[in-house]
Amino acid sequence: MFFYSLFKVLHIIAGFTALAVFWIPIVTKKGGKAHIRVGWIYVGAMAVVAISALFMGIWRIGYDPEGTVESVAFAWFLIFIAILSSATAWYGLRVLRYKNRKTGHRQWLDLLFPALMLISGVCISIYGAIIGFTLITWFPLIGIMLGASQLLYWLRPPAKKMHWWMEHLGGMLGCCIATITAFTVFGAPRLLGVSSVHPIVWFIPTILLVPVIVGFSVYYQKKFNRTKHM
Repeated sequence: MFFYSLFKVLHIIAGFTALAVFWIPIVTKKGGKAHIRVGWIYVGAMAVVAISALFMGIWRIGYDPEGTVESVAFAWFLIFIAILSSATAWYGLRVLRYKNRKTGHRQWLDLLFPALMLISGVCISIYGAIIGFTLITWFPLIGIMLGASQLLYWLRPPAKKMHWWMEHLGGMLGCCIATITAFTVFGAPRLLGVSSVHPIVWFIPTILLVPVIVGFSVYYQKKFNRTKHM
């Protein structure tokens, strides 16, 4: 119980840190000092969030003596969020590492994370359908789509100019979706008095941030295309 409480405190502190700084790399100059330094703070905070969420989820499933069907379902959600956030953050970093690649990428660790996100998404979705938990049935579709798209990106040769920029942006904003979703699901009942199983609580971060990802992608793609023809 002591370790669970410790990881819970670390999870809360790291989660609030990530929520406080995630917007700074988005609005600051890309590649600038603020973008890089705050970006690493965000990545570090998300690493703590993912590890602590994984520990708490496993503990609640295997060792919580008062575990109910709902609490176990939320534990699996914690584990899935840990996988989703860590996989997208790792992806956002690694596309920068291999931004100059010309062929398909076969580094096993880079393929493992999206594959794990894809497989866990399928498993959690099936689990949600079995226990009749609609939100857990449908929310993992986000991980399934992200996992599939990341695998395709790694396995195929790059086809677009500045492909790594777009993928870095998508990976980090995908990590933001996981961060804010976890906060709303577990924080909304305490802070806003809204039920944690209300659909809007689960999907509002995705509804708000996916258009941001698309908008940034379109903007920068047009910008890079103009640069290419100058």
